[in-house]
Amino acid sequence: MQLYRPEFHQGSFLKVMAGTIERIERDLAALGEANSALAAELRSTYSSYLTSLGQTVHRAVILASYHICTQGYAECFLKLSFSQRQQLQKALLKVARQAQEQLLSYLATPTSEPGAAETAGQEWDRAAPSFAPTGDVPATELTNPEQLGQWQENTEQGINHTLQTLSRDGNRLLAQAGILPNQVPEAILEAALKAESPGEAVAGAPNILNLLIETEKSQTTGIPTVTHVMALHLRLTEIEFGDATVMAGRQQIRHLSSRLNTLRREYQKKQRERIISEAQSAWRTSWVDE
Repeated sequence: MQLYRPEFHQGSFLKVMAGTIERIERDLAALGEANSALAAELRSTYSSYLTSLGQTVHRAVILASYHICTQGYAECFLKLSFSQRQQLQKALLKVARQAQEQLLSYLATPTSEPGAAETAGQEWDRAAPSFAPTGDVPATELTNPEQLGQWQENTEQGINHTLQTLSRDGNRLLAQAGILPNQVPEAILEAALKAESPGEAVAGAPNILNLLIETEKSQTTGIPTVTHVMALHLRLTEIEFGDATVMAGRQQIRHLSSRLNTLRREYQKKQRERIISEAQSAWRTSWVDE
């Protein structure tokens, strides 16, 4: 860092500062090139990862729904007609496919805030989330590590949002079909899904939430009734753990994230150096000795 010393002649000082700023600009340009290369690697890695993740999520929804319908609420499922069972299965497949499409959309559209899926009012056999990606800047056009880091953070938020939305809409379908207990308010179930720690180890079948909820009091005893609820809860850690390809993609993303963090620190340091040098130069330019 070049410090101003009073004995410096103004012309000499400004010349030194100009050289310092020019050097910093070269360093920033080099960091920009490194950022472009890293952005291409990240996008390629996320492309493979999200493709595999979407396929695994699709399978996870079906397996978890199968467990709920055949072990959690087998009697309720058997009460459905053959046509109703097919409608439920097709609806579950539909929301799973839309989740796959949403995951792939994050490759081209970094989200500033994941859009909420609106399904209220739809029939249970036709319900499907209406995902709407936002943003218009692909990862390869993000010009500095700060923008690239924000793109990655938004992408990860989008992945979690997609899994939360898919869990919610899958549970809506199961509830509307008469599989899940209808006395459990959706707001309580959704709060329970969000309250669980993302990295928390969960016993039992994967991607399923087991919950005990107090409902209305018994008219005879006055004691609240405790209802056991089994519901869809797609967890990223469980989904990754269950598929070697997805897990390998996550490990590569962690490696690239480490490189990005280093690049961001260097970029912030050089940005700070440039601002200080420009401020020193501006001070000396406007300084007049009395």
